[in-house]
Amino acid sequence: MTKDFEENSNNYNIHESINIGEVHISDEVVAIIAGLAATEIEGVQSMAGNITNELVSKLGMKNLSKGVKVTISDDSVEVSLALNIKYGYEIPAVSKKVQDKVKSAIETMTGLTVTAVNIKIVSLNIEAE
Repeated sequence: MTKDFEENSNNYNIHESINIGEVHISDEVVAIIAGLAATEIEGVQSMAGNITNELVSKLGMKNLSKGVKVTISDDSVEVSLALNIKYGYEIPAVSKKVQDKVKSAIETMTGLTVTAVNIKIVSLNIEAE
């Protein structure tokens, strides 16, 4: 299932041998985990989104999955992130830290296996300090 999070969301079911109930994880939850983990990295200005996301954020509503696309199949996930980077940071180094942090956060919190974390640098923020 492939889903961009401006649309409807899907659920991923966790099945274990000792079953006292079902656990459903929305794909938007996985996207939020990825977005929050990425923005914790020094050098990442913000997540980049499409025009709808930008308008929503200007109205004061937070879209925590902005700039994140998740593809979940079976028990694995592929994540694509669109980032705005601060000027003066090494893009490859920041990207590697984001990939590691996002992979670790998703795997720890959901039990899913992350097969790829793709990074797209959308803009470079050149604000004076």
